[in-house]
Amino acid sequence: MDTLLVRRVESQLAQLPVALALRLPGGQRLGPPAAKVMLSFHDWTALATLAAGQVGRLAEDIVENRVELQGRMRDVMAIARGLLPGAPVNSDTHWWTQVMRRAKSLASHTPHKDAQQVQFHYDVSDDFYALWLDRRRVYSCAYFRDPGMSLAQAQEAKLDHICRKLMLRPGEKFLDVGAGWGGLLLWAAERYGVTATGITLSKNQHAHVQRLIREKGLEGRVRMELRDYRDLDESAAFDKIASVGMFEHVGQANMQAYFGKMFGLLKPGGLVMNHGITASNIVPGELGAGMGEFIGKYIFPGGELLHVSHVLREMATAGLEAVDVENLRPHYARTLWAWSDNLEERVDQAAQVLSATSSPDNAGRILRAYRLYLAGCAMCFEQGWICLHQILATRPDGQLQTGSLNGAQSAYPFNREYMYAGDGGTVH
Repeated sequence: MDTLLVRRVESQLAQLPVALALRLPGGQRLGPPAAKVMLSFHDWTALATLAAGQVGRLAEDIVENRVELQGRMRDVMAIARGLLPGAPVNSDTHWWTQVMRRAKSLASHTPHKDAQQVQFHYDVSDDFYALWLDRRRVYSCAYFRDPGMSLAQAQEAKLDHICRKLMLRPGEKFLDVGAGWGGLLLWAAERYGVTATGITLSKNQHAHVQRLIREKGLEGRVRMELRDYRDLDESAAFDKIASVGMFEHVGQANMQAYFGKMFGLLKPGGLVMNHGITASNIVPGELGAGMGEFIGKYIFPGGELLHVSHVLREMATAGLEAVDVENLRPHYARTLWAWSDNLEERVDQAAQVLSATSSPDNAGRILRAYRLYLAGCAMCFEQGWICLHQILATRPDGQLQTGSLNGAQSAYPFNREYMYAGDGGTVH
């Protein structure tokens, strides 16, 4: 037994906001008898990881069953926050680090690798996601316009919030880049009367939305394609474009090409909404304490976050004019806690669902990873370590008389009243 290590850990336990007990490799128990959370260690290396505050690496030990976890996820995350030596926000500004990060980004985001990475995450199991998402399977930040809203109501409020911001009108051509399970795509077509096209790299999502289109009789008005955004034909310009929870997969090195593509696909005077997770740190990087590595290994391989200022710069470079920026960070914290709570209520069912498409060992690994991921991200958004921004932009048409104000050069009215007043121009 490493006596110094044990003493260090005992000191940490006494300072945690939630009581934690540990069972050491030799069977010794540390911590209060009525602890809310129990960690059982099978080797001393994992205990040293805990002592160092490397919560991401400790999470990996839990996923790989080197450490067994018992306790509520909300209590587990309170303990994780207490173990961290500080905010896990990367601040490495060394030029060589940034050069290497950009080179890695380029290598990680070829069309082939992006397809593999998206399918790794989204094609785990549709039935698994259905256990903890709302009935529309909207897998992005909800909008709790009213604090008393349920998750399902807040997701519908988010869908409508985006459609209102885009000023969708019947007959317009609308593109949803990274359309997921079709929540926004179908909402826009059914409620706002647009002709909608969605794209995804997920085979499961594509099949699901194709089925919904047939069931709803929307053939001819709604189309879902299994396609990379880079392969879209710019000659078929769209009146309005939305990209929700997608540009996190694009990569820093491809941002100019991504927003350049949005510019090319958008009609002059049109509107584009970019809704996605952003970093709290101005310098590109990932969460420290092993947290970024954990997400990259088990959840989102290839995911990269940029500060909103970086995103705005890339949009401007592409010729898009940002006209409205809204931070929904605490909304995503609440969304993630709702997903986490839903999964915690259905852990046994989730294990059965995952075992239907994977080996028992791998099913257990996936379930442990997602339990930690959802709760961990909820904590990160609450703490302000990562953010969520909706950025509405235009492609100015160069005509000073376009719009309600001289010089608007787009459909945007340059006030926010239209986003909240009336019925949002819906059709029923």
